[in-house]
Amino acid sequence: MLLFLLGIPLILILTIVVIPASLNISFGVRDCYVNTLRKIFECSRMLSENDTNKKKFSLDDMLSFAACGMQAIVDDEITKCFSAEELPSWNLLTRTNKNYEYISLRLTILWIIGWCIRYLIFLPVRITILSLGLLWLCLATTLIGFLPKSSLQTKLNHYAYLIAFRVLARAISASIRVHNRENRAKGGGICVANHTSPIDVLILSTDNCYAMVGQIHGGFLGTVQRILSSSQSHVWFERSEMRDRMTVTNRLKEHVEDHSLDPMLIFPEGKLLFILLYFILNLSCCTCINNTSVFMFKKGSFEIGGTIHPAAIKYDPTFGDAFWNSSRESWVQYLVMMLTSWAIVCDVWYLPPRKMEENETATEFANRVKAEIAEKGGLVDLVWDGQLKRVAAKASLKYAEQEKYSEILLKD
Repeated sequence: MLLFLLGIPLILILTIVVIPASLNISFGVRDCYVNTLRKIFECSRMLSENDTNKKKFSLDDMLSFAACGMQAIVDDEITKCFSAEELPSWNLLTRTNKNYEYISLRLTILWIIGWCIRYLIFLPVRITILSLGLLWLCLATTLIGFLPKSSLQTKLNHYAYLIAFRVLARAISASIRVHNRENRAKGGGICVANHTSPIDVLILSTDNCYAMVGQIHGGFLGTVQRILSSSQSHVWFERSEMRDRMTVTNRLKEHVEDHSLDPMLIFPEGKLLFILLYFILNLSCCTCINNTSVFMFKKGSFEIGGTIHPAAIKYDPTFGDAFWNSSRESWVQYLVMMLTSWAIVCDVWYLPPRKMEENETATEFANRVKAEIAEKGGLVDLVWDGQLKRVAAKASLKYAEQEKYSEILLKD
């Protein structure tokens, strides 16, 4: 009897979610769901405004405005890029603004109802979908790996890869609007994109197959890497090789020169020029920016050669903030927030392929591509290094600023 009761929800999930995702079929339910959420958020905004207007003035009412003013003065253009993006109205998620929960009884009741829906219904269903997607990815790639190397194996792996990530995307109710598909990265190319979240890999992988690059690990992580590599060509490095820039560059060049292999996916804002499939493996060497800006692109990925295929990703934080503040939130906390968000809505633009021009340095090429991504995604193009989030500024940079200040004092 218990197995029967558990089997019914599983069959429904397979029928309604997993199978349509595998076939890349949409019944328009997510669009209807997102539009309904917009109306609910608008109603909650009107409730909060009405209830706030009814309150009598109190001296402490101005403290929140004063705090916002002081924060605006203290925050620089770098610091504010590593905190959650501000929203024009509350979306009933504690992460955005928990202070709204207590404005009125009506709004608090609405938040409690939303919490019950997200944690008691969405969370178990989404965990089930996530588990099915990961199970399919491991089983499919393992079985396909036993087939001899051929065009058939490549096609089967391509479809298995897309199916797995489309199912995983349903686990966070992702609604992805893709533009200019004709510009997608192809074999012998490198896809570079702005970086907001670990799920950037997931978002892009629902529409194209990519080769992942990263460090070789042992234990469970090593097992997952071997499973992924059984039917697809990924580039894994030993720890000692990662310290040798020339070795890394040569290995990546070899991959790019083989047009029969999948394009590489790289987020150049990070410390390293490569990215591991850390949506699954829980590893990250990249710097996440809060969906408002693009930081400095490292030149390493633009020195490899091949064709660069830029992609711009822009999330709509109205339904769930995809930004991962890794300095404050653990991977598990972030994953729970994704699974309990209302939805993840985003746009992806594929820009025309780019190649380095004559007399153009790798740094200039990187800046040119970065500017195009920022313009297309409606992001602020910043010159700063994203690693300022993790490490202190170099002593040489501090000394240079001290010299400038001393010159000003000497002039006075």
